[in-house]
Amino acid sequence: MTSANQLRMPAGGASASPAGPRQAGRASARRADNRRKWYEIIGLTTPAVLVYVMFVLVPMGFAVYYSLFRWRGVGPPTEFVGLRNYTLAFQDPIFLDALRNNAIIVFGSLLIQGPIALGVALLLNRRFRGRAVFRLLVFVPYVLAEVTVGIMWKLLLTGDGTVDALLRSLGMGGLVQAWLADLDVVIWTLLAVLTWKYVGFAIILLLAGLSNVPDELTEAASIDGASWWQIQRHVTIPLLGPTIRIWMFLSMIGSLQIFDMIWVTSVPAVRSLGASATMATYMVDNGFFARLWGYGNAVAVILFVISFVAALLFQRFLLRRDIEGAITRRAK
Repeated sequence: MTSANQLRMPAGGASASPAGPRQAGRASARRADNRRKWYEIIGLTTPAVLVYVMFVLVPMGFAVYYSLFRWRGVGPPTEFVGLRNYTLAFQDPIFLDALRNNAIIVFGSLLIQGPIALGVALLLNRRFRGRAVFRLLVFVPYVLAEVTVGIMWKLLLTGDGTVDALLRSLGMGGLVQAWLADLDVVIWTLLAVLTWKYVGFAIILLLAGLSNVPDELTEAASIDGASWWQIQRHVTIPLLGPTIRIWMFLSMIGSLQIFDMIWVTSVPAVRSLGASATMATYMVDNGFFARLWGYGNAVAVILFVISFVAALLFQRFLLRRDIEGAITRRAK
């Protein structure tokens, strides 16, 4: 019996011994595969990281540094003022007007462009003759250059311009205003121009979201007796939630940083009084043209911080579900 066991043990040991090298080989292959993946990640992300550091983080660091000095752009900054530039900005009524105007543009864009874009997108999503032409027409203003649009509307809105002549021809001469010169009207005029310019982007974005709504859901609701409006309210619009939130995020950040349309369309004298100024135009007026580079950099930092905090809050409370839903977790 003992001899039989002794005869069988070497055979069993010989059959099990290759398992160790095979497992070690598989572990080595996995480690090599992981290293290869990390090399790919590093190789693909390094150029983007370098560009981000060079053109975002480094300029932002210089802006923070120069904002702590009173500097007119000639020679190295020597007069350290600390946070004085920041306190001066918030004590300036023109800057406070610029903050107010940015807030008006942010909320006005969301409350005006959103319903218009949603209604037009729902209509253009239906099948009818000439639908492609209408889609093209609503998107044309967005693809036009901001400078072109600003100059065009500035010519249309000047005194006795096309808009005034059209209102008088329709018997509505009482509505004629100094659209770009009245301190109480100019910001609302600019908001209307911005709505005309950027509502097409919202429409196209919502149309893209509507293309992902399954037809089976709307057909099932229709078979159950739901009207067209009930289908849109209870099926289509809820499924458009992620697209609407993405558009709101892009619109909010763009409205906070709006510069070119306001700069080209508004009148410099009115803008200098704060009626049509935004944080970006205020920064250029006081930093570049007034050659108060330290003060201008402080305004740039304030604009960055406001945009950054707004983006974080929006992602935390509105985009969190969409972001978490887009992340695929590996099953354990």
